Amino acid sequence: MKVNWKATGAVAASALVGLGIAYVLREKATPQPDYRVLVSEGDLQIRAYPAIKVAETIVAGPRKEALGKGFQILADYIFAKSREGEKIAMTAPVLQDSGNPMASDPPMFDDEVEGGWRVRFVLPADLTDPPAPPEGVTIVDLPARRVGAATFHGTAHDDRLEAAEDRLRGWLERHGEQAVPSDPEFAFYNSPMIPPPLRRNEVLLALA
Repeated sequence: MKVNWKATGAVAASALVGLGIAYVLREKATPQPDYRVLVSEGDLQIRAYPAIKVAETIVAGPRKEALGKGFQILADYIFAKSREGEKIAMTAPVLQDSGNPMASDPPMFDDEVEGGWRVRFVLPADLTDPPAPPEGVTIVDLPARRVGAATFHGTAHDDRLEAAEDRLRGWLERHGEQAVPSDPEFAFYNSPMIPPPLRRNEVLLALA
């Protein structure tokens, strides 16, 4: 029997798209920090975030590699692989930065992780007393804050993150907003299972 490879390929591609959309819908239901949109223009926003609690770790190395290592360390904590007790619900986004844009007095990284990256998981809002973390993971309370946000979809290559940051800084200046003098924070909302065109990424700048 002759196989219609063109039709078979179309069916397979359609199935993959459908699977990707199913994963997107599931991940959209993942709890996220609540925030108020103060100003919005296209893919640019000024937001007000409440105080949140995060689990964080610092990993040395290139950004993408550090993100993967940091994610695994934090995933082992919330899924109770590196500690005793019950699992913690997964939230979004995963945050990454090379400084401390959330604090008014940014601490410097230790010498041994100079050039490192901080990776953060936002903890569920109803988790007031998180389990004691293992070595290398810290629980931090972040104060309420305002941030500028630039959203884009696709693969979060460094050049795309830089372009989003430049666009955001220019937009904030035109709105009379002053960003805190620090590096940006990156927010990644989706797992690698999500097709790149459906992934949501953000660049965040803390505002004075």
